[in-house]
Amino acid sequence: MASVDASLVADMPMFAGLTAEELAEVLREARSARYPRNSEVFSQGEDAHSFFLLLAGHVRASKTTPTGEQVVMRYVSPGEIFGVAPAMGLRQYPATATAADDSVALVWPSAAWPRLVAKFPTLATNTLQAVGSRLQESFTRVVEMSTEQVEQRVAHALVRLARQSGRRVERGIEIDFPISRQDIAQMTGTTLHTVSRILSAWEQAGLIESGRQRIVLCEPERIYALAEQPPGEV
Repeated sequence: MASVDASLVADMPMFAGLTAEELAEVLREARSARYPRNSEVFSQGEDAHSFFLLLAGHVRASKTTPTGEQVVMRYVSPGEIFGVAPAMGLRQYPATATAADDSVALVWPSAAWPRLVAKFPTLATNTLQAVGSRLQESFTRVVEMSTEQVEQRVAHALVRLARQSGRRVERGIEIDFPISRQDIAQMTGTTLHTVSRILSAWEQAGLIESGRQRIVLCEPERIYALAEQPPGEV
């Protein structure tokens, strides 16, 4: 197995505070893996055999409810750790991870987690900070689902995605991975029909451009304003 070039990952949040020697030791336990677009990295309920650090691409984390509904929990961007069930005391993955585009990740066996964090407590601290940030994001989304109208929830989803993975293009800010209207519906707790109606209206108003699994925020400030409008004004 080829060794991982430490210079490519040294600045990633997961490894903050580790010395070069410590980082090299952590990386010795990892292997790299490629995941073609739409391939499954792991599935909900599967034994948590590994944890991952995304190097390239994007990964969609989704959950199936007891009634069979699909909910998109979040998108993982390069530099983020995911699948860290051992850090949360879980033996099975709580969600399914699917490559949203062609992706590359570092993969460690879950059995290595207790040993690594015992030897390098900074690794545990960095991971728990990442998990805590995601929990806060989840709490925010629960509040949005409970208190906001659907147009506001969709606007918040687009703003969140643009901040996480937006890139500047000629017409505005493009969400830098394939995303469908169905994905947005599953992120915001609504239907494909409703999301299509909202996005079509915004496109006619010049706020966005959309195509096949592509969204550009042409007027990001106006989308942000829609997301932040007080209740009753949307």
